Amino acid sequence: MKSRISCCAAGALMALILAAPAAAGHDVPTLEGRAVLPAVTFAPGPVSGTLIGPGPFNGITPPFASQPVQGFSAVLKAGRGEFWAMSDNGYGAEENSKDFLLRVYRIRPDFETRNGGSGAIAVGDFISLRDPDGHVPFALERADRLLTGGDFDPESMRIDRWGDFWFGDEFGPWLLHTDRTGRLLEPPVELPGVKSPQNPPVAPFNPSPTLNRSQGFEGMAISPHGGTLYPMLEGALIADPDQTRRFIHEYRIGSGYTGRRWQYRVELASNAIGDFTRVDRHRFVVIERDNEQGAAARFKKIYLVDLRCVDRDGFLRKRLLVDLLDIADPAGISLPAEPGDIGLGTEFSFPFQTIEDVLPLGGDRLLVLDDNNFPFSNGRHPGRADPTEAIVIRVPGLKQR
Repeated sequence: MKSRISCCAAGALMALILAAPAAAGHDVPTLEGRAVLPAVTFAPGPVSGTLIGPGPFNGITPPFASQPVQGFSAVLKAGRGEFWAMSDNGYGAEENSKDFLLRVYRIRPDFETRNGGSGAIAVGDFISLRDPDGHVPFALERADRLLTGGDFDPESMRIDRWGDFWFGDEFGPWLLHTDRTGRLLEPPVELPGVKSPQNPPVAPFNPSPTLNRSQGFEGMAISPHGGTLYPMLEGALIADPDQTRRFIHEYRIGSGYTGRRWQYRVELASNAIGDFTRVDRHRFVVIERDNEQGAAARFKKIYLVDLRCVDRDGFLRKRLLVDLLDIADPAGISLPAEPGDIGLGTEFSFPFQTIEDVLPLGGDRLLVLDDNNFPFSNGRHPGRADPTEAIVIRVPGLKQR
């Protein structure tokens, strides 16, 4: 009990400090680096986008001769300034993503900073998710058992203490366990008592879901020792009378779900979770967002929570770290801007529809990427398909003093 009281008291004090006006001498979230991957970025692979309609979408006409690299729904450190970036399920739906291969790409951003940098992102090799050993209990889209966006919708990714990958999926919601080459090692792991309409993702769909479509595992943290996962649901359970409640579950690798869970309250019932990531032993960051983009975007925020610290109603206490629509860029890192661009300049914003990647870089710095929903989203420039932007933000209050 003592640690919980101490945690909450410290959080309340820091919240007051961060709420003080910047003019009083307190720091504000500041852009330190930015790199951009153009929307039209492809990797080797079969024809894709045959099921999304004739287009054009934001000036881009499908189908595509190979596989789009974007958009990204999870990011992890890969060492030597590189990152693993996981593609989403393709084109936003099970029905139109059957020819999109599920992959994890190795990327290297050369961040533009106040001291230079090209601002480009290089794409290296990739890992293909696949099931050659037949662990998936339903029919897959491809005879070669390469996994597609018609089979699963991965939204989060972690590497465990043994070096294996774990993916949080929305269709089940399932946990997917692969080796470092992307080979599935066991059947998809279900969350007891929770099923989406797409469990399984083959007709006829589940007629009695407990979770709405696209509301499964969006974020997933992992413990410092790499043996426990914390998958977080994007949306509320259908039968929950409190539609602002989002559950975080605990899964012990090797033994299963423990039954332990935490409650997180979104500010609006219509808000979605973008990501959930560990900062240190007890503290985690959460992306909470609306579904708007560009000038219509109103809510894109990152909160800090501590699993030891809950309020009187049993919900995690949350503290605002960053409003992604209000980031200082005093060095003009995001410039120059073209006519029609939104959110570039000394008052920088990240006005993308889906922001699904956050990664602590140590100290008071966060890496954030958008999922560009290729080729549909156009939050940075109306009528132009969004790129993937990777930004580094210095965040006051993130580093534990």
